[in-house]
Amino acid sequence: MENTVRLLIADDHQMFIDGLRSILRKQDIFQVVAEALDGFKALEILEKQEIDILITDISMPGMSGIELTKAVKEKHPHVKVIVVTMHNDPGMVSEILQAEAEGYILKNTGKKELIEALTKVAGNGTFYSNEVLTLMLQSVKAEKKPVDETRPLSEREIEILKLIVEEYSSEQIAEKLFISKRTVDTHRINILTKTNCKTLVGLIKYAVKHGLIEG
Repeated sequence: MENTVRLLIADDHQMFIDGLRSILRKQDIFQVVAEALDGFKALEILEKQEIDILITDISMPGMSGIELTKAVKEKHPHVKVIVVTMHNDPGMVSEILQAEAEGYILKNTGKKELIEALTKVAGNGTFYSNEVLTLMLQSVKAEKKPVDETRPLSEREIEILKLIVEEYSSEQIAEKLFISKRTVDTHRINILTKTNCKTLVGLIKYAVKHGLIEG
């Protein structure tokens, strides 16, 4: 199928991999094309096969999911990463955010949320479960930075930032705010410059830290 999203599952529990395969078998758009029981095998596969999304756990032998995510972002930046794990402490969430994973959901999540996460990430968005967003807020609040090198945003920039975080496109923002797409794009550039952010994940962290969205 031309629009198939190719998935690689990396987890040290075969039963979990088999469970995901069973869930995704009925989803035409998503296809599990490879699996790995550790991070090293996952990187091996990525060297040989075209993969769109990596689904990984955090706790794996030899190489953690965090280390794997960092390696993937360095060597295969086009590959999206969704972390599916039992770990739900703020420190772990913070590490995954710094590794720039596009998604983070817990293993006790339901099929509906898993499919939603895959759909969002496949569409170049991000997905964090509500519980993870709460932990993200706690993590950001716990960070102590002596110097804030960002510059304050204007009211219009804050308005647009909120919509960006909600994954509105420039066209959708322009339509919603009755301004041109070119104006929106200019605001986007200014927002990235003022916040010192390079990615959507970075903007989410900025928005949470400054109380612009609720965790």
